[in-house]
Amino acid sequence: MKKINFITIILLLFFVLSCSAKKFATTDITITREDGTSVTLNAEIARTDEERQHGFMERKRIPDGTGMIFIFEKDQILNFWMKNTPTALSIAYIDRNGVIRDVFDMKPFSTATVSSTTSVRYALEVPKGWFERVNVKPGDKVLLDSLNF
Repeated sequence: MKKINFITIILLLFFVLSCSAKKFATTDITITREDGTSVTLNAEIARTDEERQHGFMERKRIPDGTGMIFIFEKDQILNFWMKNTPTALSIAYIDRNGVIRDVFDMKPFSTATVSSTTSVRYALEVPKGWFERVNVKPGDKVLLDSLNF
């Protein structure tokens, strides 16, 4: 009897954990630098309130060259934090025309708000330092038609 209960508990735990893993659609995002060269990354898409609120929470590993694009319905000052997020991230705030307006680094688990300096439509989170490593800066442009959403 104890063996059956143990197996049932393990199966139930496995089911709960597999159902709680958040699945996001993905797309390739191309960013054109000021010098005309470009870089591409694969990003998960967060477009609903639930997806945007969850983001990269609980993610312990985010591979280089990947990220998450947060899509909002209207231009606004965006505010992000790192609550329950163990991985250091960098964030780019992007306006409705695809121009990167700000790039900031964010600390794991921080509840300090990181705000855009102007109204924007998108936010792109990547592993900390990725924008710097690939030489992406404010003024560079995200090709919005590359966002297949």
